[in-house]
Amino acid sequence: MMKKKTLTPILLAGIFCLMLGMSFAAVPLYDLFCRVTGFGGTTQVSKEPPKMVLDKIVSVRFDTNVNNLTWDFKAKSNVMDVKVGQVNKIEFEVENYGDDTTYGVASFNVSPSSFGKYYSKLGCFCFEKQELKAGEKATYVMTFYLDPELVNDPTVKNLQDVTMSYTFFSTEYYKQS
Repeated sequence: MMKKKTLTPILLAGIFCLMLGMSFAAVPLYDLFCRVTGFGGTTQVSKEPPKMVLDKIVSVRFDTNVNNLTWDFKAKSNVMDVKVGQVNKIEFEVENYGDDTTYGVASFNVSPSSFGKYYSKLGCFCFEKQELKAGEKATYVMTFYLDPELVNDPTVKNLQDVTMSYTFFSTEYYKQS
């Protein structure tokens, strides 16, 4: 009888510690899941281009938005027709038309979201702090390709166009006093 009274609190403490550990692991595990599967339009980050270029053409549309910044943000080209597997570069122009130095961070997603795991970036300005002084203009470049594996996925192989949407968000975290 005494053993059961001692074992129960130890078991409950163990379960508590396990649940606490899982709560801390949830964010990195979810991030890993999104990067691996492309869930929610999460794109892939690649270190090298694919070995083959296919004849299949996909139109990539670029949508640009600004949230709570005095910035003008646009792609130099709204649409690019790209060959699957070919490395492409797109330039984005940004201008701070405000009177103060401001800081922003760009986030993105791909639509349809099932296409995210086949949209691979070799270089990007996203998720990095960007500073623009009053009146300053900048050009940011994203280098990307569409993974040839997409032709083997029945959910995306017939897609002819996708949208890459970027939003620059103001970040008070980087604002200097």
